Amino acid sequence: MALISTTQMTEIGKINTLEVVRETDNGFYLDGQNLGEILMPRKFITDEVRSQGWADVFVYTDSEDRLVATTEKPLAMVGDFAFLKVVATSSFGAFLDWGLPKDLLVPFREQKAKMVEGGNYLVYLFLDTLTNRIAASAKIDKFLDNTPPEYEPGEEVRLIIAEETDLGYKAIVNSLHWGMLYNNQLYQKLSPGMKITGYINKVRDDEKIDLLLEKPGYEKVDAISQKILDELRKNRGFMAVSDNTSPEMINALLGISKKNFKKAIGSLYKKHLITFDSDGIRLIK
Repeated sequence: MALISTTQMTEIGKINTLEVVRETDNGFYLDGQNLGEILMPRKFITDEVRSQGWADVFVYTDSEDRLVATTEKPLAMVGDFAFLKVVATSSFGAFLDWGLPKDLLVPFREQKAKMVEGGNYLVYLFLDTLTNRIAASAKIDKFLDNTPPEYEPGEEVRLIIAEETDLGYKAIVNSLHWGMLYNNQLYQKLSPGMKITGYINKVRDDEKIDLLLEKPGYEKVDAISQKILDELRKNRGFMAVSDNTSPEMINALLGISKKNFKKAIGSLYKKHLITFDSDGIRLIK
């Protein structure tokens, strides 16, 4: 049986690795360290958990505010931003489907506007330390831009697309800051809720963050050049793409922007690796 460190802290709203302490008719009780013993209901007990003596579990409170452990994985955890659907409303607020039997509450005080059943909303999950209840807030601004944005141009970041604006799309950067993807630099269709990789274009003097979907500079172009060469070799040395091909077609074929495609084929042509035909590009053997 593997021994679990007794120095770790068990966190409500997170995945924890907890050791089995004892078995009852209701299930296994797990050592929740700072939180005491936590019940894992019998329906979650597997032969693997029984043999190894521990389990990776999500800890939260049930409908009677008792701490429970489940092997089910929620759609989001405490500290996460997520787009979730309202499945019911009441005098307490709105209830979201987050993948667990007990729905997630967004109290009225945490709603930017009144939520409606069937709607999908961007929320932040937090723990009410007074009640140990997990709740969600749609007032996203108070959870972002609370630390200076210390990023380098070209740095890879995790993005959650939040909303469309006249300029482009607002995105959450590394769950810490707001950033902007501008329409004139987009080459693929975006929609709220998408989780994608992006890159820092620059952090402005006012600490606003400009984002890109492709890594800027020659390093990205070199990677694209290699991708084009690989695709040419797969297609017997020819591809029916050129300067006249639409950005949508280039993205569908290669997953890149037309701007970077043109840079890459220009570089390949100068290195005498490809030639231009009237209807495409051809690999020089």
